[in-house]
Amino acid sequence: MTPVVSIIVPVYNAEAYLKRCVNSILNQEYMNFELLLIDDGSTDSSGEICEEYAGRDARVRVVHKENSGVSDTRNLAIEMAEGAYLQFVDSDDWLTADATKLMVRAAQENSCDLVITDFYRVVGERVSQKGDIEEDGVLNQEAFAACMMENPSDFYYGVLWNKLYRRDIIERYQLRMDSEISWCEDFMFNLEYIRHAESFYALRTPVYYYLKRKGSLVSQGMSITKTVKMKLMVFEYYNNFYKHVLDEEDYEKNRLQVYRFLVDSAGDGMILPTILSGAKRLGEERSRVCAEAVAGDGILMEAYRERKLLERYLEPAAIQNDLSLLEASLLLLLRQYRQLHSRREMADLLGISRRRLSVALQKLVLKGIIKVEEEKGKEKKSKEKKGMEKKAEERRFTVTLLPAADSILADFEVAEADYNQARLAGFDEAEKARYAELSERVTANIRRVLQ
Repeated sequence: MTPVVSIIVPVYNAEAYLKRCVNSILNQEYMNFELLLIDDGSTDSSGEICEEYAGRDARVRVVHKENSGVSDTRNLAIEMAEGAYLQFVDSDDWLTADATKLMVRAAQENSCDLVITDFYRVVGERVSQKGDIEEDGVLNQEAFAACMMENPSDFYYGVLWNKLYRRDIIERYQLRMDSEISWCEDFMFNLEYIRHAESFYALRTPVYYYLKRKGSLVSQGMSITKTVKMKLMVFEYYNNFYKHVLDEEDYEKNRLQVYRFLVDSAGDGMILPTILSGAKRLGEERSRVCAEAVAGDGILMEAYRERKLLERYLEPAAIQNDLSLLEASLLLLLRQYRQLHSRREMADLLGISRRRLSVALQKLVLKGIIKVEEEKGKEKKSKEKKGMEKKAEERRFTVTLLPAADSILADFEVAEADYNQARLAGFDEAEKARYAELSERVTANIRRVLQ
């Protein structure tokens, strides 16, 4: 069967990181891909590690070649690729388990030529999310180019590894990496690709872990003269790109903004994403799972596994919509539970404190997603140890979902579908029907006892 995606990993002396990278790819939820490991003349054990993976998984294809640089290596992989889409991964980086699935889904459902995603910037044990486009939906070429013009030297636009490309566009226009340059070669490839692409989708869920280890032009021993010449060539290419995608009048209006690239790129390399104020400890950027509980037995472990499985699919949709996992869970609950509420009941349903519930409700209100209307109750007296105090009777409230909730809940429906698909993987239709029947009987038994 022809793979849908070709995942390309250039490998050069990466033995310390390679297994983490490859494992993250082979453990993708989306499985219809080929993995091209191109060993660029490694002198450590990287080549042997590649062969070990090829021997264990038929999706892995390995090529060993003399060292000629990352651009030549990627070009060879492009020639070999069979997938409809190309995805690039650096050998010292790694993917979230849902990376390929989310990117392919975005491309197919929105009929896009390029998917660009947020990513995680990793420094030591700290990690922060990095992105640039906050607009939801599909962008045309002009809109995407306008976004890129605002931050022309940003890694977000310049690199290959946070994007999904259509191979037919690459082959139709014979797009390849320029092996003659060693600075911004990825960006030049992207500029050429964007010239021939029509529709773009920005996925705000980070799916890639970027570990900065690469060297600068200075560390590569490049002379000042050659460095300046190379940068001027790249700028000329960038300038011509905007002359192509903008009409003459728009280009003149934006000339100074286009020339910002020359200023921003005057330093050594493109602008690196920095650790942001919201940085977290590595491993805490997404909901954590206790391996012992996943492997354990018992009713509490079973309940834990169900909750964590739902969180696994709900969380990316929450991040895409700028919501915390708690806010997403609350919104999902409000969709199903619309009668009068009390904070005590709602907090109990979510397994959180009433204080946390109130904060989450307020955040959804401030984001324009829901409207909360309180029902005032009467006051009653309650005798406390420290004397007589007036205590307000617990108030109930109604929640109205505002139009802004519609697109979010549509994303949550997809997450629920993924959750159910994962739970029933391997079931045939008869087994699914039987499971649904038995589940209804179990639910009826539980309701009878609790009512």
